[in-house]
Amino acid sequence: MGKYILRRLLIALPSLLGISLILFVLLALAPGDPFGELATNSNIPPEVREAIRVKFGIDDPIFIRYLRWLAAMLQGDWGFSFASRINVDQLILQRVPTTLFVVGSSQILALAVALPVGVYAAMRPYSIFDQIANTVAFIGFSLPTFFTGLLMILVFSVTLGWLPFVYRTDIAATGWLWYWENFKQAIMPVAVLGGKVVVKHVVRNALIPVVTLVALQMPAVFGGAIVTEQIFRIPGIGSLLISAILANDTPVIMAVTFVFACLVVVFNLLADIIYGWLDPRISYR
Repeated sequence: MGKYILRRLLIALPSLLGISLILFVLLALAPGDPFGELATNSNIPPEVREAIRVKFGIDDPIFIRYLRWLAAMLQGDWGFSFASRINVDQLILQRVPTTLFVVGSSQILALAVALPVGVYAAMRPYSIFDQIANTVAFIGFSLPTFFTGLLMILVFSVTLGWLPFVYRTDIAATGWLWYWENFKQAIMPVAVLGGKVVVKHVVRNALIPVVTLVALQMPAVFGGAIVTEQIFRIPGIGSLLISAILANDTPVIMAVTFVFACLVVVFNLLADIIYGWLDPRISYR
């Protein structure tokens, strides 16, 4: 097992390097300048603008900038956010708890629904319950996240007025009322993300496929959080990535997308390990 894990990690390293290089080059060649606003700010002297560009190496060759970024990442330095004016690791750590709460809650909801429904449907194949479960699953699978989110906002926020559709971190309530307000504003985004996972497991799943697909689905859930966080204005990693793209904040974009790429590698490896643990017939030689 140890040799298998090491071999998979060694195979993953070139892939991660290739992804980071391609992404860095594309961002470098894309139109826009992270310090373009400095050129139009008359309060900043030209020599100061030039000194800032030299400090961050904006005008250096692309490959030199990539090697500098890679060396810094390997040393734990994720760079400096041009837009937020703070270190990228601090910026990401500020957003991680919110995203983990939403994504984690969606996974708990998905498993709480998918496991009993999947097991019951597997015990009664081709029954009415099995057919209904499959029909609901296929309908849910065909609906994109943004459509489901907007539909829930239209029904539960605009029409019924039951739930808030903007996620707030500055709730003034205290005690149990604070927890209740947070619970209400998390219902819709958690349901949207959890629903996208449920429909992947309801279709006659046994324990091994369910566990495996949960691990494989986690990176996709984080990707889906990008859309969901934009819809509900959740201040998480997804909304941070969108705002960084709009501001040409290359260090933030590189850090977030590199983390997503690492999640794909880690959870794929985790899926293989769990699959082998559940089924002794699988060999990793």
